[in-house]
Amino acid sequence: MTLQQIEDFVRGKIDDPRGGNYVPEEIAVSPECASLKMYDAPLIGVGSRGDEMWGKLREEGIIGPHFILPNEWLPEAVSVISIFFPFTERVSKSCADTPTWPSPEWLHSRIEGQEFIFAVTLALADELSRNGYPSLVPPKDARFKSARHPGSNPDMPGLSYTSAWSERHAAYVCGLGAFGLSKGLITKRGVAGRFGSVITSLELPPTAREYSGVYDYCVMCGACVRACPAQAITIEGGKDHSICAPFVDETKKKFKPRYGCGKCQAGMPCQSRAPGAGVKRV
Repeated sequence: MTLQQIEDFVRGKIDDPRGGNYVPEEIAVSPECASLKMYDAPLIGVGSRGDEMWGKLREEGIIGPHFILPNEWLPEAVSVISIFFPFTERVSKSCADTPTWPSPEWLHSRIEGQEFIFAVTLALADELSRNGYPSLVPPKDARFKSARHPGSNPDMPGLSYTSAWSERHAAYVCGLGAFGLSKGLITKRGVAGRFGSVITSLELPPTAREYSGVYDYCVMCGACVRACPAQAITIEGGKDHSICAPFVDETKKKFKPRYGCGKCQAGMPCQSRAPGAGVKRV
């Protein structure tokens, strides 16, 4: 498969009205959410297994030694395919227009939307494997582990707010974007969306990183600082997960079985673009 064929495959899943990118009427939390389209056309980047940046993610203060490298997930690994699924304007606008709490549209896109991303990446991995290129999706592999709260995972003692694979960091390596104050990854299509990835033995041309700094696409405008209902973001320190997480837990109680927030993505200057792209750094 070529990169164009992969993009066509993913786009076909996104545009299929019978697929998981549209909220079924029977589970819609409000009549307005029935048939809601959650994601727009994808943005795809490719990273090479041999990129030295993968090893840097194992450093303390970035992710750490618990990060599993592409060739450790899949010995035959040659490429990592990272996919950004941008939220539709309707989803983002609904959340920006809703004070404090996430909108119903955002809640669907966070929960059912994530299940859709898993379905797409698993289908892509299966398609690649059927064509002779062994592939896998790290977060759906039995070796994937994550620790949300301190002490929440006995298999990851002493760790919190981390996992064995990071979709955002993979996207950074794969040329899709740079980080913002909110710790979201800002792509050329903005920060409002979610990521998925596939590790594959298929050789694809790596995507050039049009940035050299971690925050090159962020202009530090402070909009996300002002928008955060939990006051978990500061210009000096970025996002503090220990403050953010309890607020998200409150949304779990309020909107069970769904949860989310999105206030640092929806309505931001970086919602659907990268304000810092092309800005000369002094």
